[in-house]
Amino acid sequence: MVHPQLASVVGMVYSYTAVAVGIIFAGGALGSALGWGLICSKYLEGIARQPEMLPTLRVQMFITAGLMESFPFIAAAFAMYFTFVNPFESAALSAIKHLH
Repeated sequence: MVHPQLASVVGMVYSYTAVAVGIIFAGGALGSALGWGLICSKYLEGIARQPEMLPTLRVQMFITAGLMESFPFIAAAFAMYFTFVNPFESAALSAIKHLH
């Protein structure tokens, strides 16, 4: 039988981890959306100011967009790590075992 205090602590760890994963995904999505908006607006602004720079600006826009697009994937990797590995669970269990 599982000790009630232990079950409660593990449940809280999983609950807080789920909230953190949601915040991580929201931050990744929001950062990506804002980044794309800024990149595209500055690209169009640059073309409007100097149309002859279109090929150069296009290359620079795609390089910057590719670097910016890696942020949501890194955030998703951290979120999946916390979801499936959850290092906080083992830390909570070892802390409770040392109390008894």
